[in-house]
Amino acid sequence: MRFPVVAGILSLAVESVYSQAAGYAQFAYHNNAMQVGVQDTQVKQHVYRDYSQCVPGTATSAPTTLTTKTSKTTSSSSTSKPITTSTTSKPYTTSTTSKSTSSISSTSKTTSSVSSTTQGGCTAAFTPVTASAAIAALNPGWNLGNTLDATPDEGSWNNPPVVASTFTDVKAKGFKSVRIPVTWAYHFVTDSPSWTVNSTWMDRVETVVDEALATGLYVVLNVHHDSWVWADVSASGANYTLIEEKFASLWLQIATRMKCKSSKLLFEPINEPPGSTQAHATEINKLNSIFLDSINQAGGYNPQRVVTLVGMNMDAALTSQYFVRPTTYPSQPWGIQFHYYSPYQFIFNAWGDTIWGSDSDKAGLLSDFQHFAGNFTNIPTLIGEWQATPAYTEKAARWRYTDYFVRTAKQFNFSHQIWDNGLDALNRNTNTWVDPIEINILFTAVQGATNSLPDQSTDYTATSWNSSAYLFHQYNTPVTAQSVSYVLNGNTLSSISTSSGSILPSSSYSISSTGVLTFTQSYLSTLFTSPTVSPGTKETLTLTFSAGSPLTLELVQYSTPTIPTTTYAKNANPSSDLLIPINYAGLPIVAAVKALNADGSYTVTGDAWTMYLGPLQQARWTYGSWTSSSAGLTITSAGQQVIAQSGQTVTLIVEFFPRSVGANSVNVTFT
Repeated sequence: MRFPVVAGILSLAVESVYSQAAGYAQFAYHNNAMQVGVQDTQVKQHVYRDYSQCVPGTATSAPTTLTTKTSKTTSSSSTSKPITTSTTSKPYTTSTTSKSTSSISSTSKTTSSVSSTTQGGCTAAFTPVTASAAIAALNPGWNLGNTLDATPDEGSWNNPPVVASTFTDVKAKGFKSVRIPVTWAYHFVTDSPSWTVNSTWMDRVETVVDEALATGLYVVLNVHHDSWVWADVSASGANYTLIEEKFASLWLQIATRMKCKSSKLLFEPINEPPGSTQAHATEINKLNSIFLDSINQAGGYNPQRVVTLVGMNMDAALTSQYFVRPTTYPSQPWGIQFHYYSPYQFIFNAWGDTIWGSDSDKAGLLSDFQHFAGNFTNIPTLIGEWQATPAYTEKAARWRYTDYFVRTAKQFNFSHQIWDNGLDALNRNTNTWVDPIEINILFTAVQGATNSLPDQSTDYTATSWNSSAYLFHQYNTPVTAQSVSYVLNGNTLSSISTSSGSILPSSSYSISSTGVLTFTQSYLSTLFTSPTVSPGTKETLTLTFSAGSPLTLELVQYSTPTIPTTTYAKNANPSSDLLIPINYAGLPIVAAVKALNADGSYTVTGDAWTMYLGPLQQARWTYGSWTSSSAGLTITSAGQQVIAQSGQTVTLIVEFFPRSVGANSVNVTFT
C-alpha cells in the first residue's frame, strides 16, 4: 500500500476530492486494485484532466462559416443538456452479469484471408483486417484533443482548427495512429426523430479524417463529450428512449458518411459514458448494441470495420465488472478500450504528490493491467487515453512513469494513444513538442529498448525530495562538486553535450558504475559563481547513453521567489480566477500549495485525512484549486470559494522546487 492509512481514511479521501472540485475524480490506492469514485451532475470523468481539456485556452480561433442550428431546450429533447424526460427504456435482453469475458465469442482473433474487396456501393478497395492486427497497428497513437471535441465548436478551446500538416508532423515523429474525438452535440439541425447533423460539420469531420488517413495513419473516430452533454445515462431523469433514438440516428449518419473509408478507420461508440450502477451499465451496454446496429445498417465496408467497444466511464475496473459484448453481429471485428489516469494523486498533482517510481507505485500499475488482461483474455485492447502531462507532473517522475507505463502495456499487448490537449505533447501553435524527452522515452520503450532514467526520491515520509532531472545550487552559497543519480538499467553513459551542441570534456565530470554522476567544482563554478550570476536555469545538458532515449539535465541556480502582494481579501463570489504574480528565482513553476487556517487546521476540511501522509503532502491542495504558469500562481474560482468558506484567516504556503519542509516557500494570506 502506498500510504500508511487505515481503511476508514478512504471515505475521508473521497470527501476531500468532492470538497475541492465539482466533478468526478478517480482516487486509487493500489491495494487489491481498490478504486473509489466521486460524482456529481456536472463533469463525470477525471475532473482535473477535464479541467485542462474543457477550459477555453488562449489560442486564436479561426473564423468559422458553420451555421449549425442548436435545438432549443425542451422537456423532451435538447442538444445542450442530458435528455431527461422519462427513464423508461425498452427491455434489454443481453445479460449484464459481471464475469470474465475470456469466453466471449469474438472474431477479433480470426486469421481469415485478407484481400481487397469492393461492396455496398463503394468503389475504393477495402482490405479487411482482424481486430488484433488493427489494434496492434495503432501503437503508439496520439489524440487530437481539444479540437473537434471542443464545445461548442472547433477552435473554441486552446487549439486552432486542425490542419493537415499536424498529422504529417505526428506521423513523422513516429506515431502510428490518431484518435479523433468529436463532439456532435451542438451540430444537430433537427430534433426528434431525425436528429440530423449539420452537413457542413459532417463535411468538416470527414475532411479531417481524410487528412489523417492520407498520411497512412490509422484513425479512431468517436462520439466524445456528447456522453455528458446529452447522452448521460446516469443523469437524474435521463430519458433512455430519446438518448437511444438520438444515438442511433447519429451513428447511422456518421457510419453512412464514412462507410467507404479504408480499413484503417476504426469506430469507437462513445467516450467515457458516465455511470456507477448496474442499471447504468446495462444501458451503456445497450448503447454498444445500438452502435453496432447503426453502423451495420449504414452498410458499405462497415460490417467488416474494426470497432473498439467501451464500458462504464471507460474505467478499467468498472469495464471489467460490467461490460458485456452485444450478442448481435458476431462477425464484427472488435476490441475493448479503456482509459488510464492513475494514480490520481500523481497524475493530477493532488495533495503535493510530485514523485513516482517506488516499488509500490509500479506494483499498482502492474496490478491494474493484470486484472484487466485477465478479464479480457484474447480480446485486443486499446488504452485510448493516458498521459502524465508536463502541465501537472515533475519531470523525472513523468519520465519514469512513461517508461514503466509503456513497457508494462507492451507486456500485456495493450496498444495505447497518448492524450494531448495541445498543452501535453504537441504544441500545435508553435509546432514543437512540449517534452521531447518524454516522447523519446515513449518510442524507445515501445520499440523494446532499455532506457536509462533519472533517479528520484520515493520515500513519502522524507522531509525533502530530490530529482535527477535537475541539479540545484542555492544562490549566493559556495559552489561545490555535486552529484545526481541515474538508474542505468545496464546502459553506460556515452557522452554529455551542452546546449550549444559541444561535447562536455570528461574532466568536468565522472560517473560511477552505479550511475552516480558527479560534476566538478571547477565546472559548476563557471555556471553558478555568485553574486554576478542571477538565479535561473544556467545550462541544460543532454546525456546520451549506449541505448535508449537521451536525457536532459537542467542546472539551476535558485533562491526563494518573492511575491509582490502577499495579502488578499476573501471573495465568496469570484467572477474569475485570481492571479498572484510571482517573481521566480529558479524554476518558473509552483511545486505545491499548502492551505492552513489561522488555528492550524486544514482549510479544506475534507483533507484532514492527509495528516496521515508524509510531511510534504499534508494539507496540500489539489491542482484543481490552483494552477501555475510563468506569470505566477492562479487560484481558481473554486479555490477562492473554499478560502471564503473558512471562518478564519487562511494562509497558503506556496512551495517551489527543490522541495523541503519549511524552506523555499512563500506565504500568501487571505483575510
